Amino acid sequence: MMFPKKTKFRKAFKGRISGVTVAGSTVSYGSYGLKALEPTRLSARQIEAARRAISRYVKRAGRLWIRIFPDIPVSKKPAEVRMGSGKGSNEFWAVRIHPGRIMFELDGVPENVAEEALKLAASKLPIKAKFVKRIV
Repeated sequence: MMFPKKTKFRKAFKGRISGVTVAGSTVSYGSYGLKALEPTRLSARQIEAARRAISRYVKRAGRLWIRIFPDIPVSKKPAEVRMGSGKGSNEFWAVRIHPGRIMFELDGVPENVAEEALKLAASKLPIKAKFVKRIV
């Protein structure tokens, strides 16, 4: 599972996800990509599940790039705890996804295989995503 080795601050504000993506909206490394169509917060577990779905479908052929990294700590208080007494402990790591962000890229496999693999990965994620090709 992915998470940063070290962070400047232990806990982060919740924040809001507004607007479209500024950077990372084009397929840069591979030939095919998976583009997010909705704003959301993806956990490291969800990214890992999508990665496994892709690599199992393509039978580890080709090359996969993960263009997102979970660097935001998400804290949560335990169940049935009274109000107050500070912020909860870190529960998982997440990444904020803006619409238009390329999350995964794939190369070295036929287009129909890449499309099916990335659609399988999209089904593991809690957002709408679409298959895109590199514009040459």
